[in-house]
Amino acid sequence: MTRILADLPDEDIRWLDARAATQGKSRASVLREAVARFKAQSPADDRKDWIERGYGYWADRLDIGDGVEYQRAIREDRTPYEDL
Repeated sequence: MTRILADLPDEDIRWLDARAATQGKSRASVLREAVARFKAQSPADDRKDWIERGYGYWADRLDIGDGVEYQRAIREDRTPYEDL
C-alpha cells in the first residue's frame, strides 16, 4: 500500500475525524472507503463504456437476419467493381 500526502482544509479534517470516531475507525480507513466508493461510481473507461453496455444487445433478435446477406441484397443492383 502506498502512502500519500494530501492537503485538506481544517474544517474537512475535523469532519473526517468526527466521522472516523463515530464509526470507530481511523481517518485513513475512512478515506480509503471514500476512495473505493468514488471509484465504484466512476466508469473504468468512459470511452469504451458505451460499447460494453451495448455489446450483444441484439444477439437474440430473430427478425434482423444475417448482416452479410443484407449487405449483398442491397448491393445487387450495383455494377460489380470488376466491370467499372
